[in-house]
Amino acid sequence: MAAISAIGLTKSYGDKEVLKGVDLEIPAGTVFALLGPNGAGKTTTVQILSTLIPADGGVARVAGHDLVREADGVRAAIGVTGQFSAVDNLLTAEENLLLMADLNHLRRREGRRRVEALLARFDLTEAARKPVATFSGGMRRKLDLAMTLVGDPEVIFLDEPTTGLDPRSRRTMWEIIRGLVSDHGVTIFLTTQYLDEADQLADRIAVLDGGRIVAEGTAEELKRIVPGGRIRLHFADGAQLGAAAALFDYATVDIEALRLDIPGDNSVLTVKTVLDVLDNASVRAERLVVETADLDDVFLTLTEGAAR
Repeated sequence: MAAISAIGLTKSYGDKEVLKGVDLEIPAGTVFALLGPNGAGKTTTVQILSTLIPADGGVARVAGHDLVREADGVRAAIGVTGQFSAVDNLLTAEENLLLMADLNHLRRREGRRRVEALLARFDLTEAARKPVATFSGGMRRKLDLAMTLVGDPEVIFLDEPTTGLDPRSRRTMWEIIRGLVSDHGVTIFLTTQYLDEADQLADRIAVLDGGRIVAEGTAEELKRIVPGGRIRLHFADGAQLGAAAALFDYATVDIEALRLDIPGDNSVLTVKTVLDVLDNASVRAERLVVETADLDDVFLTLTEGAAR
C-alpha cells in the first residue's frame, strides 16, 4: 500500500509557480528522498503533504487519508521535523517530551512510559533533566526527532534533518532513521541538500527542479541515466602511463598518481575494448577500476536549467 500518493499537486504564490504538477507514489515502510536546488519546491511539497498549507490543485492521500477531506486523520498519522529545531530551550529534554505527550492526549502513565523509551532509544537518558539550552546541535536534533515520535506516527516528514550537524552526528541520525524503518515500519519522506545522505538512506529518490519531478528511481537507476562513468587505469611507471595516454584521445592523465581516466559507459563491451587496445599496443596496466556516475553528476545534470 502506498503511504503517500499525490497526483498533479500545484502551488503558486502570486505570479510565481512553485509546484507545476507533482506526482508521487511512495510505498509504506520505505525511505523516499526528494532532492532539488534551493527554491525548487521541496519544503512547499512537505508543507502541503503535512497539511500545513493547502495545494492550489491536485489530489493526495497520506497514510490512507485524503489530504483535504480527512486532514485530521492525516495529522494524527504523521510526524514532522523541520529544518530548524522546534524544541523549547527553557525546558529539559524530559519536559519537552512530556509536553508532546500531553499535546497528543496520552494518559499520564502511557505518556511517561513512552517518554522514557524515547530517551533511551535516542541515548538521551543521562541528559533527560538538563536544560535543552545546554545541548549540542546533534543532541537537539535527536530530541527534535524524538518529539516527533511521541505520537507514534506512521509517516514522518524530515525536512533537511541533518543541516548544520557534524559528520559524526549526521551518521548517528542516519542510523536512527534506518532503525525507524527496519524496526518499526515507519515511512520516511526526506528532503536533503546532502546527496550522500540520499544515496545512503533512500530506497527511491526523486529530483525536483522548476516545480516538476524531472527524474525518479533508485540511486543506481538515476546514476545510469546520466553520463559521468569512467574507466580508471593505474600504471607502474610513467612510461607505461604515457604509452596508454597516447592510445585514448579523451583520457585524463594524472602523472603524480600514475593514473589514466577514460570516460565511458562502463559496459562490458567498453571495458573489453579498452583492454584489447592496451593489449594490442603491449601496454600493461597494474589495476583497472570501473566507476559509475555519482549523485553529484545526476543532480548537476538534471538541474542544469535551474543553474542557468
